[in-house]
Amino acid sequence: MSGDQRFIGLMSGTSADGIDAALVSLDGNSTTLLKTHFTPYLDATRAAVQALMKPGENELMRIGELDTQLGKSFAAAALALCEETNKQDVVAIGCHGQTVRHHPDADFPFTMQLGNGAVIAERTGITTINDFRSADIAAGGQGAPLAPGFHNAVFRSATENRVILNIGGIANITYLPADTNAKVTGFDTGPGNTLLDLWTKKYKGQNFDRDGAWAAQGLVNQHLLETMLEDDYFSKQPPKSTGQEYFNRLWLEKILKNFVSLSPQDIQATLLQLTAQTIARALDNFLPAVDAVYVCGGGANNATMLSALDKILPDYKIATTAALGIDPDWVEAIAFAWLAKQTLDGKPGNIPSVTGAKHECVLGAVYR
Repeated sequence: MSGDQRFIGLMSGTSADGIDAALVSLDGNSTTLLKTHFTPYLDATRAAVQALMKPGENELMRIGELDTQLGKSFAAAALALCEETNKQDVVAIGCHGQTVRHHPDADFPFTMQLGNGAVIAERTGITTINDFRSADIAAGGQGAPLAPGFHNAVFRSATENRVILNIGGIANITYLPADTNAKVTGFDTGPGNTLLDLWTKKYKGQNFDRDGAWAAQGLVNQHLLETMLEDDYFSKQPPKSTGQEYFNRLWLEKILKNFVSLSPQDIQATLLQLTAQTIARALDNFLPAVDAVYVCGGGANNATMLSALDKILPDYKIATTAALGIDPDWVEAIAFAWLAKQTLDGKPGNIPSVTGAKHECVLGAVYR
């Protein structure tokens, strides 16, 4: 395929807050965001998603029903983008789906994203690609992160060693060296917003801490921070990936048993510092020279988080991807529109130096 083409990218991240839908015009490596739509999950849907991130009763029935339910929700989000455009002009939908389990290091590695592709294709009448991660895992990779292929296509610079930092439920980085002969690398650094959101929901009754305002009211507890930083994941060599099946309420509650005297806002402040510190340590420990860090995802809107990163990384230029021409709230959804085009073009979507796969793979299952 060549020339200016329209694709839809659908993304629901590990924070499970809802569906980002982006209508995108793709022409070579030129990317134009035409329209966006956000569909928040109902509380019951979010609860159903989070319940499947840990073992429970009647899982198979719940997975099957939620897969269909989310397929209908993803389809509705895609159709909302087509209200002012002819859907016949849309080549395909790339749907990340909702991750409920991700175990690339299991004895029998697998990943599971819900959002039935057949349902999406049927209800929209648009070719749909989903299940992007499984092919990479089959080739020995982590199945994540997959956005680095898109980052490499649109954000790489010949004069600046760049890091694209996505702070969603989980935080991940893509390293784009200025040397065109050097490999692109990337991995999940650890929790992004997921623990912050859990704690905010528990004590504030809100889905997230807007602008990090509550965290800013607390004081970082160094002992708690150091205890959390002892987790083996943070020192594990890349390639690596993680999710809410690991960094979750149980992980947090187990640690907090020894810190019962801390105030909720001090714990929130410490959790924010955990995200910032693990990102900073990942840059220092696993990457060569870095000139600039460009932030995207929900964390790009957290002023307290960006301030913490500024203080920890004083030698780095820190900005959002808006400085590179793409709204930080929509980078991930656009990436899956781009991945859909790669699939239909028969081109690989993964980067083996990022995921650890044995080779490049054409990703995704296609429902026409």
